[in-house]
Amino acid sequence: MSLASVLTRIDADLPVAMDRLMELLRIQSISTDPAFKESCDQAADWLVRDLQAIGVEAEKRPTPGHPMVVGHIGQDLGDSVPHLLFYGHYDVQPVDPLELWNTPPFEPRLEDTPNGKVIRGRGSSDDKGQLMTFVEACRAWKAVNGSLPCRITYFFEGEEESGSPSLVPFMKDHVTELKADIALICDTSMVSRGVPSIASQLRGMLKDEFTLTGPRIDLHSGHYGGPGLNPLREMARIIDSFYDAETGRVAVEGFYEGVAEVPADQLRQWQGCGFDEQDYLSNAGYTQAHGEQAYSTLEQQWARPTLEINGLWGGYNGAGSKTVIPSKAHCKITCRLVGHMDPDALRDRIRAHVEARLGPDLSIEWDNDSEGSPASVMDITRPEFSSARTALSNEWGREAVFTGMGGSIPIAGFFKSILGMESMLVGFANEDDAIHSPNEKYDVESFHKGIRSWARILDALTKG
Repeated sequence: MSLASVLTRIDADLPVAMDRLMELLRIQSISTDPAFKESCDQAADWLVRDLQAIGVEAEKRPTPGHPMVVGHIGQDLGDSVPHLLFYGHYDVQPVDPLELWNTPPFEPRLEDTPNGKVIRGRGSSDDKGQLMTFVEACRAWKAVNGSLPCRITYFFEGEEESGSPSLVPFMKDHVTELKADIALICDTSMVSRGVPSIASQLRGMLKDEFTLTGPRIDLHSGHYGGPGLNPLREMARIIDSFYDAETGRVAVEGFYEGVAEVPADQLRQWQGCGFDEQDYLSNAGYTQAHGEQAYSTLEQQWARPTLEINGLWGGYNGAGSKTVIPSKAHCKITCRLVGHMDPDALRDRIRAHVEARLGPDLSIEWDNDSEGSPASVMDITRPEFSSARTALSNEWGREAVFTGMGGSIPIAGFFKSILGMESMLVGFANEDDAIHSPNEKYDVESFHKGIRSWARILDALTKG
């Protein structure tokens, strides 16, 4: 099978591949808004037809929410070739605020920018443009060679942007059908422009919320000011105890259990990946990083855990002044987890830390809907990761980097826990793509070289 001929075909077919993407982008598949349910069905139908056009046995599968698209090709090749699962999502974020868009969000178009041509429109980067890079690579491979080099399962979701309520039940009901040697996910970005990236670790998440109660009702701050216990003041004291101000570390006992240091080779890759720390910080209005002082900004973002205060309120919040000692104070917290941190054990430690600091006449109530999911750490010693890294380096003309991610992509964890599969996350988005925001875009270079990259990865994974 000829990789060179496939790459030539990709280059020649780029205009028609762009037309197909534009057609998919016109479908208003906003999953969180019931008014767009029919559009989500339409997007699923479009993908089924497109997969069938390249010989994939594809179907739209119903769920209690929006449908899944599942397809298979190459089953006749047997177990002598790799079996890959490719995941993407066809749903998109709402477009509000509409008045901030410079062009209609579902009328995609090409634009010239200082960094080259871009595809402007909702879903262009997240995730329709990225999803189609893989499909187009398969299309070109099939056109040139008559068949694909391995077995592939396509798994496209329609609820990723609305919490994926149907995903886990569907995966549990279809374990045998979906299980493959490795999952490929194209819903991530490059660490910096032109630097091919494979996400090798994703931070997990822990959410919790608590309420402190002091007096049984709001009290007159003149009548009770002095002898009265103020829950807001007590909340400030407890929150302050979460942190070591000198080092930036979290001061909860046992917080760092399961956290490992970044291997030296990975640190070397991060240091040479083109990440602009000053630009990253200044874009948020910072002059310096404010996390753990012993670690670089990238380490703080990708490889270190956090405890953040996401919401804090109580007492009177209206116009003017109201002289009360409030009855209650409320706090929402989240933790980003790394390595092998256990979210359940960490929740217990944080709650114990808070409860040990409650004074007299102060009671606490915890949220019973607390959520937690562990970090995902990929086994980059597997040969597929080395093969994909070489393929990406050859396409982009510079060393591909194993990166971390500050956020969470739950599907990678589900592939591990439900299907027993490792995931490889390769994405071609740029940080200025404005995903989830007005004027979302995807670079034409990302689309074009993304297709070529997947063709190279298919070739590399098949040859081992």
